[in-house]
Amino acid sequence: MDNLVSTEWLAAHLGAPDLLVFDTTKYLPNEPFDGATKFGEAHIPGAHFFDLDVVADPDATLPHMIPSAARFEKLMGALGVSNASRVVFYDQKGLQSSARGWWLMRLFGHDKAAVLDGGLPKWQREGRPVASGTPAASTPTTYVADFVAGRVAGIGDVKRVLADNSALILDARAAGRFKGTAPEPRPGLPSGHMPGAANIPFNELFAADGTMLPPDTLRARFAAAGAEGRAALVTSCGTGVTACILTLGAVRAGLPEPAVYDGSWTEWASRPETVKATA
Repeated sequence: MDNLVSTEWLAAHLGAPDLLVFDTTKYLPNEPFDGATKFGEAHIPGAHFFDLDVVADPDATLPHMIPSAARFEKLMGALGVSNASRVVFYDQKGLQSSARGWWLMRLFGHDKAAVLDGGLPKWQREGRPVASGTPAASTPTTYVADFVAGRVAGIGDVKRVLADNSALILDARAAGRFKGTAPEPRPGLPSGHMPGAANIPFNELFAADGTMLPPDTLRARFAAAGAEGRAALVTSCGTGVTACILTLGAVRAGLPEPAVYDGSWTEWASRPETVKATA
């Protein structure tokens, strides 16, 4: 299964018994919307809502940190996901938080996962059908996770690779937040970046219609940030959501699959011992 599927592909496969579709929309704290509410207003027929704040560690002080393997197994089973399932994630903004759902599946060893290119906006622009209301409950099943540790990085990993230059950190936030000239959306959190990190704002990986750029163009954008020839990459953002877009883009560009720094800038900026660079 390809990591990125088109609206044409999804329309042709929608309703297949082994295919599950999830809306994975996550709005920022400064955005006046709620993903679950808007899902009830319009969603792809047969889809269910995949709440990134639920598929997370409930005891973590940072936003939507990865859950334990046992929690992931329980939640996926409740959503009807089996190890044989093909899973497609989309979001209401185009291609933003859906990549987090794709990455979570891969983190727990499920490679039959994909992101819908262009998301719900492209689906609706093409006049494809949507449903509203609350969908029927999923049929519970059994899911077994196979955690792949190399696909996630913690703050200790990031400190190490910055110290020995063994990996390049790629930050998906907007340039102003990265440079420290624009505020973070979370109150009280300073903007800036990790020393030595490179900035690739996630929206620079998209064409004008919101779909992801072709592999050769993606590779050139990563090369411009210094990723070409690097043996290891780590992606970061505000809270580990849009970082997954860079990971998806790097995979499609044929680069080594980056680990996602789960705590991302929210963790780094809140720790008193870490260096926060600007400009």
